[in-house]
Amino acid sequence: MRRFPALNRDVRVNGLIGAGHFLSHFYSLCLPPLFVVWANAFHVSYAELGLAVALMAGAQALAQTPVGMLVDRYGARPLLIGGALLMALSISAMGLATSFWQIAGLALLSGLGNSVFHPVDYAILSGSVSRERLGRAFAFHTFSGYVGFAAAPPVTTALVLLIGWRDSLVGLGLLGVPVVLMVLWQSGVLVEERQVRAAAEEKKPALFGARLLLSRPILFLSAFYMVSSMATGGVQAWLITILHQAHGFTLGAASSALTGYLVASLFGILAGGWVADRSDRHFGFIVLLTTSGAACLALVGIAPLAMAAAIGVLAIGGLCLGMSRTPRDMMVKAAAGPGEVGKVFGFVSAGLSLGSAMAPIPYGLMIDAGRPNLVLVAVAVLAVASLGCGFGARVAAQRPVVAAAE
Repeated sequence: MRRFPALNRDVRVNGLIGAGHFLSHFYSLCLPPLFVVWANAFHVSYAELGLAVALMAGAQALAQTPVGMLVDRYGARPLLIGGALLMALSISAMGLATSFWQIAGLALLSGLGNSVFHPVDYAILSGSVSRERLGRAFAFHTFSGYVGFAAAPPVTTALVLLIGWRDSLVGLGLLGVPVVLMVLWQSGVLVEERQVRAAAEEKKPALFGARLLLSRPILFLSAFYMVSSMATGGVQAWLITILHQAHGFTLGAASSALTGYLVASLFGILAGGWVADRSDRHFGFIVLLTTSGAACLALVGIAPLAMAAAIGVLAIGGLCLGMSRTPRDMMVKAAAGPGEVGKVFGFVSAGLSLGSAMAPIPYGLMIDAGRPNLVLVAVAVLAVASLGCGFGARVAAQRPVVAAAE
């Protein structure tokens, strides 16, 4: 690695940022496995338990844009360190809680800490990683977060069974401390996007700051993220129920199909990073991959496929949709001016949270109405509809260039 200093630096940066993003997603899903235990321990309803998750997610979504502005103005590293500590120590403190409302308050604090990761991570990756490897860096960032999602439920459940929920939360929260210490130790390798702004001041774009966030390209990209999230959230939340009710799959087979879809999505994310580094035609790849993935999901929804065929088609769909994510992130990076990456990614990432929150209820109503097969069709329609938002962002971003040329 000494012969390739740029590669060595990129690997170190990706390792640090990936570890933090893993914990960010891990902590987001480590609470639901505790619901049954908490219901008995604190004598609260499941609606009240859901409030803890809602407070965590809501605080994270609402704080991302303000945090992004702070990142671009004051720097990413202090916010990364402070946010990671607040998130992790809030989880640890839940293990000491004597009432559910203490847990709810700590969930809100953990969500505030968690809000730093998307704006901070993308600002640091954009400033630190070599341009020719930036797509793969974005892909690894997304990949590490999804691994955190996958690991949280089984790890939390196993620890609760072994040592109880209180010691589990204390121990899981303290996992964040070594990550913070590693960031402090290796902070010299983290170059923020804000730090390269000075070199571009003479070419400063007409739109920056809050005006940039309210510009048509960024609003379209935020909608692109939101509608895409509404589609993929429907698959993750309801696929097992859909396959069980509409196609008669056993719960085990339906769970295997969801696992295959998610694992294929993870490999697709990594492959999408490789594609994004080898071409600037990001939207063309997104259109091809999204329409292919949507076609696979619609086929499973409307066709009476055998179990093996359905699992295979879903895996192909997951691979295609996973590959589309990094080119989409690269579109956002291109739309953000120098030193504006933190706020732009904070803003558009809020669309992901909003889309995930909007999706479950309408899909649930379809299932209640006895039409579970239509859910995957609706998911496919939304995935294709999201391309309209992406196209709008692409056209809006090109207009100033055309006007200038005239």
